[in-house]
Amino acid sequence: MANEEITITGTTEGRYAEILTPEAIAFVVALDREFGARRVQLLERRRRRRTTRTTELDFLPSTQHIRDDPSWTVAAPAHDLLDRRVEITGPPERKMTINALNSGAKVWMADFEDATAPTWENVVLGQLNLRDALDGDLDFTTPDGKEYKVNGWIPTIMVRPRGWHLPECHVRIGGRAVSATLFDFGLYFFHCAQRQIDRGSGPYFYLPKLESHLEARLWNDVFVWAQETCGIPRGTIRATVLIETITAAFEMDEILYELREHSAGLNAGRWDYLFSMIKNRPDVVLPERSQVTMTAPFMRAYTELLVKTCHRRNAHAIGGMAAVVPSRDPVAAKRALNQVRQDKRREVGDGFDGSWVAHPGLVETCRDVFDQWLGDEPHQIVRKRDDVQVTATELLDVKAVGVQVSEVALRNNVSVALRYIAAWLGGRGAVALGGLMEDAATAEICRAQLWQWINASTPTDYGVPVSAALVTRMLREELDVLSETGALDEDSARRFGQARTLLTVLLTERTCPEFLTLPAYLRHMSGGAAVAAPETTAAPETTASASVAA
Repeated sequence: MANEEITITGTTEGRYAEILTPEAIAFVVALDREFGARRVQLLERRRRRRTTRTTELDFLPSTQHIRDDPSWTVAAPAHDLLDRRVEITGPPERKMTINALNSGAKVWMADFEDATAPTWENVVLGQLNLRDALDGDLDFTTPDGKEYKVNGWIPTIMVRPRGWHLPECHVRIGGRAVSATLFDFGLYFFHCAQRQIDRGSGPYFYLPKLESHLEARLWNDVFVWAQETCGIPRGTIRATVLIETITAAFEMDEILYELREHSAGLNAGRWDYLFSMIKNRPDVVLPERSQVTMTAPFMRAYTELLVKTCHRRNAHAIGGMAAVVPSRDPVAAKRALNQVRQDKRREVGDGFDGSWVAHPGLVETCRDVFDQWLGDEPHQIVRKRDDVQVTATELLDVKAVGVQVSEVALRNNVSVALRYIAAWLGGRGAVALGGLMEDAATAEICRAQLWQWINASTPTDYGVPVSAALVTRMLREELDVLSETGALDEDSARRFGQARTLLTVLLTERTCPEFLTLPAYLRHMSGGAAVAAPETTAAPETTASASVAA
């Protein structure tokens, strides 16, 4: 295996070479060789779990001893992750990086996942922007001469690599694409871990799309190996796990346990959680996404259990995203900020220690709410929420009976899914649409709901059931409007055509497709021959197989 040919099909010239050094690539390759087989096995385990489930989801009997043991806690927070009352998220694009670093948030999450379209340019230059930020060399000048510079103090930086399911097809080992997760993690750790330590911080991460504690165990083993290989003290890495799948919600204690020496708590990811609910319970039809608020019974159960679990283990609980893009209309802006304020009051009242915003203009509103509640305290982990008792039934209590979809909601899902995918194919992963900052998670819930409504023949408010033909017609009408208004040049027309084709395929599958970003990447961004989705790839023989046993 060691003499397998390493090929890179993306550009390695100019500033790309500063990141894609032989030593950095060797580190990524070593990571993939060490952990790639276990990754594939766990993805196959996901597939089996979905296709062979015969009973309702429930807490695992095999790990009850971990849940019942009150004695264990996670490591004490790193000093610069003690106060996380406002975290801003966004892609590591150069101008947006500067704006995030100047936003006044306590933490910035540099997002290589849902907010980044994984073009080679975005992925590699995003790593360069992070390194430049740590070196104090980050600036940007627009074509019209407007300058952007980092003001001075910067928030604590956390990095969200891509999920376990995604490959990075521009780098191959013997023809096999490396894991996008290990590529993103490896490049950042190789270049920036010691830089972060030297400035009094550390290499901190957000871990997306986990579906089990076994996937958290794999991450912990990656952390241990990386620290030992680079001579960094064990436990320097800290990571927050996004609980954004229903299966992970049943394993929150276990996930914290697996990562306990590296844990920085859990985060509530709203849209991906709803997306996961549809994939795991396709027969329970959800209403339009604007109606599925955080006060819905199953969402309340999920978030309250998350806070209780975290605080019982002395870990931070971080709330969900405020995705509003502040309007220039003062009336609309005031209304939107009031909604954000109410949402953050609910979170802090429930016990969350911090929350997310997607735009610098929301930082002050979110901070004010947490300041009023926390005062000078950095968090509220002392609130153990012993009053919370959540059962499996409550986590699954969707109570969506007699759902009827409005034409406005149906068209909105069609529009957001189509427009976002077209933008994603053009290299933009965070897109302002209809006053909200949309990313891959919101596109996923939009297209998953369309799939579910089609398969359930969900009635509309004007008497026509949702069907593939109806949605296809709406897609055509959306494109017609764009064409008539002159919004499509040749390049954007091509991307919208690709987006329409992809959506049509996804919406007519017999079962809800796992992700839209995977086929979109393999067909349009992979930089080489398409490869099979990891879930359908047989796991090679490996001595690590015992590590992923159920």
